[in-house]
Amino acid sequence: MKILILGAGQVGSSVAASLASENNDITVVDTDTHRLRDLAEKLDIRTVVGHASLPSVLAQAGAEDAELLVAVTSSDEVNLVACQVAQHQFRTPARVARLRESQFLDVPALAGPDSAVSAAISPEQLVCRHVERLIEYPGALQVLDFADGRAQLVAVRAVPGGALVGHEIRELRQHLAPGVDARVAAIFRQGRPVKPEASTVIEVEDEVFFLADRRNILTVMSELRRVDQRPARRVMIAGGGNIGRALARSLENRYSVKVVERSRERARNVAEDLLNSIVLVGDCADEDLLREENIDQTDVYCAMTNEDEANILSAMLAKRMGCQRVVSLINRPAYAELVEGGPIDIAVSPQLVTLGALLAHIREGAPARVYSLRRGAAEAIEAVVRGDRRTSQVVGRSLDELELPPATTIGGLVRGDKLLIAHHDVVIEPGDHVILFVMDKRELATVSALFQTGATWL
Repeated sequence: MKILILGAGQVGSSVAASLASENNDITVVDTDTHRLRDLAEKLDIRTVVGHASLPSVLAQAGAEDAELLVAVTSSDEVNLVACQVAQHQFRTPARVARLRESQFLDVPALAGPDSAVSAAISPEQLVCRHVERLIEYPGALQVLDFADGRAQLVAVRAVPGGALVGHEIRELRQHLAPGVDARVAAIFRQGRPVKPEASTVIEVEDEVFFLADRRNILTVMSELRRVDQRPARRVMIAGGGNIGRALARSLENRYSVKVVERSRERARNVAEDLLNSIVLVGDCADEDLLREENIDQTDVYCAMTNEDEANILSAMLAKRMGCQRVVSLINRPAYAELVEGGPIDIAVSPQLVTLGALLAHIREGAPARVYSLRRGAAEAIEAVVRGDRRTSQVVGRSLDELELPPATTIGGLVRGDKLLIAHHDVVIEPGDHVILFVMDKRELATVSALFQTGATWL
């Protein structure tokens, strides 16, 4: 597929790296010559220097022959104009735009079904939803929705005292109540993938991904870690920017929320926008301020400023002062690797959260859901099965008949409103939402081919 990516920032570079490895013809446009040079040295791609919304630059980049345009520059306006130019002048079939300002999403002429934007991605909304899930399930490292939330894939760190820690995976079903089922989809041990077999023993500090009905998530989590954390009630958010403000707005009707913002003017604007939250003017790394606001009685501290260093330091300080759980927004992957699992419980990467949503729209065949996991090393994919026994490689076949690559597992499938956990005798039917975990991204092409031949990914 010939793909045109506008913007060579962190998200654009991540998209280019992911798609370039899948035998696509990639061209990246940006105004920063040095950034393009660095990207071209790492990837087999073509680069064009120029303003992404100009027709002459798009023409030079090959927009006339492109099958897909991905606009992820730092400017919403540039992304919108580029999509309009690509549609009306170059007839580019598909156009995906990243829009940071959520108000644009509410204007049908800009991001509606009849607009120049085929699909709009809002990092603000995606990160807020991601953090909300982490607050909802204390102890979870990631919570991913499939089939419109009917099934969830949850990552937890196995700790001493968990009922299943030190035991084989096959014993999981013996611990669960009748009618409750789950599947361990993947295990990462010291950063390396371990394919889960029935005889695999779960060890302390393993990062375990399991799939279950959302109603049973807490029950399954209790088998891997002591559920001694009370449900969150008090949340403190550092940073009143777009993400911090949106997160507070989403949480304030269910939790007691405090927002700490350094800028007095911005704090005033945030206070006017929120109804049930307390907005404080101050430095999120001010020890006296945190003590006065009872950080030791706060259930979750979310560092959501625009500065990685401020997020890391304030989250570490909050943890040291007694906060039960701290979450930090970190843009640089190297920083996230250093701090997560230590004094900071969870490091959230906006780029990886956004990347998964983009891939669901732009990857060939368009899977229903794509989640980038373990800093991009693995992916969780939801594919909707189409066709019949004559046209599909998977319809009418049991799971143990599928020729999956070695590092790929099926966690389960959603049929109607019911999650069917993957067992060898489960037979795939048309319309099933199949949930796969790919621990080696080199296997993506094989997995895609299995579901694409004679079928259509939704």
